[in-house]
Formats: sequence, structure tokens, C-alpha cells
Amino acid sequence: MEEIKQQKAQEFEYKAEMKQLLNLIINSLYTQQEIFLRELVSNSSDALNKVRFRRLSDSNFLDADVPLKIWIEVDKDKELFSIEDSGVGMSKDDLINQLGTIASSGTLEVLQQIRQRQQSFDGNLIGQFGVGFYSVFMVTDEITVDTRYIENDSIGLRWKSIGEDKFSIEEIEKKERGTKIYFKLKEDFKEYYEPERIKIILQKYSNFVDFPIFLNGEEINKVSAIWHKKKDDVKEDELNEFYKFISNDFQDPLAHIHLSIEGNVNFKSLLFIPQSAPPMLFKDVHEKSVQLYSSKIFIQDDCKELLPEYLRFLRGLVDTEDLPLNVSRELTQNSPVLAKIKNVITSKTLAHLEEIAENDKGKYEKFFKNFGSLFKLGVNSDWSNKEKITNLLRFESSALPKGEITSFKEYISRMKAEQKEIFYLTGDSREKVEQNPNLEYFKKNELEVLYLSDPVDVFTIPYISEFDGKELKSADKVDIKVSKEEETRLDSLTEDSSKSLIELFKDVLKDKVEDVLVSKRLVESPVTLVVGKEGLDAQMEKMMQYLDKEFTASKRILEINTTHPLIKNLAKMHIANDKNELLRSSITQLYEGALLIDGYLKNPNEFVKRTFDFMEKATV
Repeated sequence: MEEIKQQKAQEFEYKAEMKQLLNLIINSLYTQQEIFLRELVSNSSDALNKVRFRRLSDSNFLDADVPLKIWIEVDKDKELFSIEDSGVGMSKDDLINQLGTIASSGTLEVLQQIRQRQQSFDGNLIGQFGVGFYSVFMVTDEITVDTRYIENDSIGLRWKSIGEDKFSIEEIEKKERGTKIYFKLKEDFKEYYEPERIKIILQKYSNFVDFPIFLNGEEINKVSAIWHKKKDDVKEDELNEFYKFISNDFQDPLAHIHLSIEGNVNFKSLLFIPQSAPPMLFKDVHEKSVQLYSSKIFIQDDCKELLPEYLRFLRGLVDTEDLPLNVSRELTQNSPVLAKIKNVITSKTLAHLEEIAENDKGKYEKFFKNFGSLFKLGVNSDWSNKEKITNLLRFESSALPKGEITSFKEYISRMKAEQKEIFYLTGDSREKVEQNPNLEYFKKNELEVLYLSDPVDVFTIPYISEFDGKELKSADKVDIKVSKEEETRLDSLTEDSSKSLIELFKDVLKDKVEDVLVSKRLVESPVTLVVGKEGLDAQMEKMMQYLDKEFTASKRILEINTTHPLIKNLAKMHIANDKNELLRSSITQLYEGALLIDGYLKNPNEFVKRTFDFMEKATV
């Protein structure tokens, strides 16, 4: 390569979001500053994997035969910390786009929320959000990156930043492919100049990196493909440390699944269920799930074809000999081998979850509270396993204290002998559900109702019409059946008075409601709104409105409790004077109050003003 003429370094300004992120990282207290090393080693490992993958199909690139290694040098006297790899390197565009912008959508928002709640930042957050490189600014004031990209015609580049407003890029003389990052440690972090300290950190976080790591010339890590070992030969400590290495998690896993499958498809796998869900379980497209290997050779970091969407909480790897080493990422998308592996993993995972649910209720509840929202989506996406998934679903219930969850099977075991249906009620929270007037009949008659307060429930429950022969019915849609005697008691007004009052309600409310009926479900409340037989569940309608601003909610049926003192008073007023404005205003107020409880009142100002008018007249 011709000698590069020295050029003035170009300066680039960080984007606004990046500035805020750097400020959060630099000025916030993370619980483990040592994770900066884990993140640097992880980045180097990724860069080396890219070279190894390219070697499978191409040898026409810079330093094609150079060994894949990571070198770390620490020198207390020179006050120098450096990490270098023979990986893929970076182009100028990479330096600008990868080191100058936030890697993960939503990262800044979540980190700011955590800071506002005055929670400490743990190192796991850095790994999850793909901003690991910047964790180095916790221990240094300035970072320099020397790099050369993998292509033969590439040039050496130097990236430099003090983590404030700007970074610079200049051309340099660099013969070897790869990247070297170096910096001077802050006064409070000079412990990381000590080789023994670095050795301990590497053994803690990076012992399973699939490339040799050298520290001041000494090889540190002893690579071990523990997924190829027999289950009985792998210690729990090994499993925990391996999980932490591949997941960037600080906690031990909640559970693991060790598979060695031979038959129609051959593969070995280590899969883990984390202790807790990431902050953006549904949103973060950068969240890594399961790695794909072929005969111990890394192929793909996040192979979506190995898992159905509802099991994307799993972390780990799959290693198969049934894929060619030169398989492309495009080919994996339609690979019959991966489709077979996916089916086996799905079946084994569901069986493992069934085993946990049967033998360790506490552990299963922890799993479900963390990942239940994602797991429930399997009901409407995996028809072949729908029954198994439905058996594993859990919900809060009127029969249990807050926080405890139950299955359909357990619900049925508590049902009354004459009960034919499984009742449920949706709402934004348990508190909101418990305040719903439509629950009153079920409370009075000691009928258990499942509380569906997870937004995902409205998309999954419609796909479960029955369980073990018992039909699922929404408590605000079910047709309440009572005896003739009870029906007479519930409609305590005379037939003419009741009929006349209902006609007045219809006249005042006109086309705002589908119908007005005497209620069989109310005990304490004067009125409630219920869904007609053909209408959508209330929570489903809210979700539809969220997805489609043009969506129009169906009209509700207004039920009135003729045993309630207020309704009786209105009936008397009606007999005395059916033109009474207070009577008509009261009917409107009752209707809008029911709307308010359901979260559908669009104009609360009129409702409040009318309330003040009532109070004024009542206090004369």
C-alpha cells in the first residue's frame, strides 16, 4: 500500500440523541464499571466472527491467513490500556454510523426513565442496548480507535473522541487488518492497569469467547464448547457462566434446556430462560435471541428461524452438522433443516415449561409474570401447539389475592357444580376490573372471574373459545340467567312503572345506546353499560381504536338497577312529572357516569358542570 499522506483530521458532531446518551453513561453511576472490558471483548469477538464467516466462501481479502486473536495490553508505567483484534475492521462509514449514532431504537428513552426513577444502571443495560463501546467512557476521558477494514483496497483510519460534542476521523498508516482501541484510565480506575485484575474479569465474563485472548502475551481463556458435553458432565456453575457470557446478563438463568438430538435432524443446543425480561421485550429489534453454529463454527448471531415469535425470550445457541459451513443468511430463512430444528425446540421448550409448572409453581409464576405477555401470542400463531400453550396460560382471579395467578385447569377445579362457563373480565389493571359494576352479580353469587388486565389478552382470548368443554364468556357480555322469583325481586318497580321509566331512558338517550334493559347483574350500582351479543369486548375496542383512529366503537346496552334507591327516586319523579328537567339531566348524568367508568367519556367538562348543578340544587 502506498504511504498515506498526512491529512488533517475531520471533525464530526454527534447527533443530539447521542450526546444525551453519552452524558447519561459518563455521568451516571453504573453498578459494575468493569463491564467496559466485557463489552470491548464482545465487540472484538463479533468482528472476528465476521472474518471467520467470510472465510467459508471467500479468501480474497486483506490478511486472509492472519490468525484470529484478541490482544490486550496494560501498562501502569506508561498509563496505557489497549485491546486489539484481527477482526473485520471498520470503514469510514462504519466509524461514523456505528460509533456516532445510537445502536438501538428506544435506548435513550429507557435509560432516561430509569434515571428519573433514581434506579442504578447495571452493566446489563449497556449490553442489551448495543452501546457497549461507550461504556469505556466510564473509566477514561478519551478513546482512540485505530482500524483498517477487511477489503484489500482499504486504508488505515483513526477515530478519536472525548465523549462530548464531537469525534474526529483521520487517515493513518496501518498495515494490518483489524481494530485497536486504546486509552488512559481515569485516576479512580487505575486498578485496571493491573494484569491480575484484568485476568479475573476476563475469566468471569469472557472465558467462552471462541477466540484466543492474550493478556500481556499470556493466553487467558480456555475455549470450551460445553454444549457438546453430556448433560451430566456440565456443572451448574459452568452453565450459569456460559449463559452470562452469551446473554450479557449478570443474573443466573431461571432455567436451562440442554438438548442433544439425533434422528431426522441432528443438533446440539443450550437454551436458557432469563430471570427477568428486558425493558423492551416487544420493541427492541436488536435484542439477541439464539445463535446458530454449524459444526462449532459461528454462522449467525440472532437466528430468528430457530424460534417461533412467542419463544423469543430464550437465549442460547444451536449447533448442527446438517447445515453446510458456507450457508448464507438468506438460505437460513427457508432452510428445511432449521424448520425441523425449530419444531423440536418448540416441543421441548413447551414440555420443559410444563415440567416447571407441575414441579415448581413459584419458578413458573416468575417465568410467566416476566414473559407471559409474549408467550400468550402463541395461542393465535401456533395452531399445532395451541392446546399445550393454553394449558400453560395464567391469569389473576377474583378467587385469589392480588399477584397470584391461576390456570384454566385450576379454575375449573374450583367451579360450582352447576356452573357451565369460565367467566372473565378485561380491564387496564386489576384495580380497574374490580371496580367494574359488571362484576357485582358474580361477587354476590361467589362466581370466580378471571381478571384479564394484560393488553395482549384481548388478542389471545378470542382464539380460546372453550377449555375442557367449558365455554369462555366475558362477564360483561354473558346473558345472566336468574329464577322467576329473583327476576321479580330485581325489578322491584311495578311492570308499568318499570316499562315507562325504560321508555324515558330511551327517549333521553336516543341513539347513544343500543338498548335500555332492567339489569340482572347489578347489585350496588344504579347503571352499567354492557356489550351487545354481536359487539366486541370493551378492551378489544380500545385496542382497535388505538390501531385505527377511524374505528368506531359499537353502541352499548344500558342496564338499570331498579332495586337501587336512585332509580326508584327517578321512577317516582317520572310518575309525578315526566317533563322534569332534573329527571332528564339525571338520566344523562347516569349514562355519562357509566361512560366515565368504562373510559369512553369524551367530554368530561359537561359531566363535571352538571355535577356542580346537582350539588347547587341539593345544598339549597
